[in-house]
Amino acid sequence: MTTATKDEADRSAAPRHVRTLIIGSGFAGLGAAIKLDEAGQGDFLVLERGADVGGTWRDNTYPGAACDVPSQLYSYSFALNPDWSRSFSRQGEIQDYIRTIAERSGVLGRHRFGVEVLGADWDGDAAHWRVQTTDGDYTADAVIAAVGALCEPALPDIKGISGFQGELFHSSQWNHDADLTGKRVAIIGTGASAIQIVPSIAADVAHLDVYQRTAPWVMPRADRRYSPAERFAFRHVPGFQRLARAGVYAMRETQVVGLARVPALLKPLQLAARLHLRRGIKSRALRTKVTPDFTIGCKRMLISNDYYPALDRDDVDVVTDRIREVTAHSIITEDGSERAVDALIVATGFHVTDSPTFEVIRGRSGDSLAETWRRIGMQAYKGTTVAGFPNMFFMVGPNTGLGHSSMVYMIESQINYVVDAVSTMHRRGLATVEVRGDVQDGYNRDLQHQLGPSVWMTGGCASWYLDSHGNNTTLWPGFTFDFRRRTRRFDLDAYHLTTRRTGHDRAGATLEENAS
Repeated sequence: MTTATKDEADRSAAPRHVRTLIIGSGFAGLGAAIKLDEAGQGDFLVLERGADVGGTWRDNTYPGAACDVPSQLYSYSFALNPDWSRSFSRQGEIQDYIRTIAERSGVLGRHRFGVEVLGADWDGDAAHWRVQTTDGDYTADAVIAAVGALCEPALPDIKGISGFQGELFHSSQWNHDADLTGKRVAIIGTGASAIQIVPSIAADVAHLDVYQRTAPWVMPRADRRYSPAERFAFRHVPGFQRLARAGVYAMRETQVVGLARVPALLKPLQLAARLHLRRGIKSRALRTKVTPDFTIGCKRMLISNDYYPALDRDDVDVVTDRIREVTAHSIITEDGSERAVDALIVATGFHVTDSPTFEVIRGRSGDSLAETWRRIGMQAYKGTTVAGFPNMFFMVGPNTGLGHSSMVYMIESQINYVVDAVSTMHRRGLATVEVRGDVQDGYNRDLQHQLGPSVWMTGGCASWYLDSHGNNTTLWPGFTFDFRRRTRRFDLDAYHLTTRRTGHDRAGATLEENAS
């Protein structure tokens, strides 16, 4: 029986109230489910709008899709994968890993696939969340929002684009039925997805136009296949893979000093990137066109060995003029040039700081998360909890992103914190935990102070890392092991708490304040 078929068979028996409801089953949601189960907190349900686990790695199946974090760091620490085939894993291999861990863990029976969350409202009288979905309503004492940062495609607001009559799709919604062979193709964007797509399709299409708004810094990709001896050692030599993982982790952490503390130390990296560009592109005019005008690291550093050679092909053009409009069969730029197009690929990223999910989560005051963050700026406490939203835990929340290492490490740190929070609530009979406003404010003032000298604030670029208030609300400003230390235990003293009086059931519980 397939995962989706089994889910349909089980859905009629799905509990409508659970202690913990998890939204999403990518690395974050699946990991939270596994660790809740291990902690004895098995009264949970995972709602996933897709047909399988995997999140980003289930959805992004475009040609060339691969991870830009070394394979040894891109797995759960509690479930290392000795079978990685290469030093930087590709999409299919990562998705297979996630699915395998899900099947082994025993938590798939508490997943509901094909269920989209439409809204979540805090019910103060009942002290639980009311969650509206395409499968009806659920209630939960606590909610873990693990919807991910790269799940809502950002489509460009370009005049006429809706009237384009050729193939049109976002990179994360790749149309595998579309045959691009011999077609004139345009791709909008030069981010992490685009630099993998361009070299993967350039040789097959008749002509490729790459529309570049901002040139990225691109470093060499130190990718290779693991030898049979290495793969044997990963699987059979005790401690070998953990040692390899530790070495890659330590090497990556050294970048933090330059990124977050002393950007001048990034000059060797920038020189290496310039040399990589010179080696990859023969044309001096094209090199000038694709050379960034900001300090490396200010925007996400990308890695590729074949992007620059692909741009240097005679049948590929880099277009830096802004797009004025899209017609039925062409793109017109601000200089008046019109270029015929048969297929248009949109690689313009995702709604990271303005996810539609933020609009449908409503807290204690009735305001949505989006309204709250528009007022005070996008912020949370330890990237996980937000004042005014009791018993709500956000995975990959504000200031948990990285510019140098694996998000799986940060996700596991948050999972430690959230699982301890849920366990503490159960053990102590707590009805609600809500981070104190003064604690959240102080935490975020400290974060912004730490971010002040970073390359993200001083590097001379405009990026999606910054919000409308000019604050970097996306990235963690230091070493990842410091974040791990801060999230090792749930700190009750940072929270307003209420307890449930004994003798009342969950639905009719009476609340009393707990001054601690």
